[in-house]
Amino acid sequence: MTDPSTPSTGSGTGDLTVVVAIDGPAGSGKSSVSKQTARRLGFGYLDTGAAYRALAWHALQHGIDTSDAAAVLDVSGDFDYAISLDPDQYWVRVGQTDVTDAIRDPRVSDAVSGVARVPAVRESVNALFRALVAQSGRPGVVVEGRDITTVVAPDAPVRILLTAAPEVRAARRSAELTTHDAAAVAAALHQRDASDSAVVDFLTAAPGVEVVDSTHLDFDQTVDAVLGVIRAALSAPTADTAQTGA
Repeated sequence: MTDPSTPSTGSGTGDLTVVVAIDGPAGSGKSSVSKQTARRLGFGYLDTGAAYRALAWHALQHGIDTSDAAAVLDVSGDFDYAISLDPDQYWVRVGQTDVTDAIRDPRVSDAVSGVARVPAVRESVNALFRALVAQSGRPGVVVEGRDITTVVAPDAPVRILLTAAPEVRAARRSAELTTHDAAAVAAALHQRDASDSAVVDFLTAAPGVEVVDSTHLDFDQTVDAVLGVIRAALSAPTADTAQTGA
């Protein structure tokens, strides 16, 4: 995996792309909410979790055990990754292979946490995310995934932690996965939370991160709440304009 240049994605001023960073636990709805938010704003949409899933898929294709950090790092060297930032034309590719659906396979889901635990992989992937945003050619990009608000885009003008009560997240995920037992879905979410928390504290909002709790909101209400945070943040005066009275 190449290590692209990493220009700032934070201020949203001048010729820089505005970044809306949305973090949150599994089952919080951050993917669907982020995608719809991007549509409403005319922004691009970047699903950062897809990169880790695609690398897990790539490793499995090479017969790699993703719990072997050294092997994962080695196979990442020829990881030719591409992703669409169009919320209406979403695709993920590794080389010439479209893996949009393949990366959602249960075997990939089971393997992805091993990939995400490798610090050097996270550094390279995070650099890739920053480059994708900077080169998007769009007025803004909604970037969603784990540690987006604290590591990938800590200087983004809008940072949101989207969350919901564990039982609500489990119920929503169970409704999506109609062939899965509700108790099994809840157990899987709990396991995912525990696994991810070993890498990053994604349940606590860092300073400057706005929390949107969707426990008692439906999908449209959640999107509206997120849009409200974004519009308020982007219309607020910056420290520079406040000091100059501009």
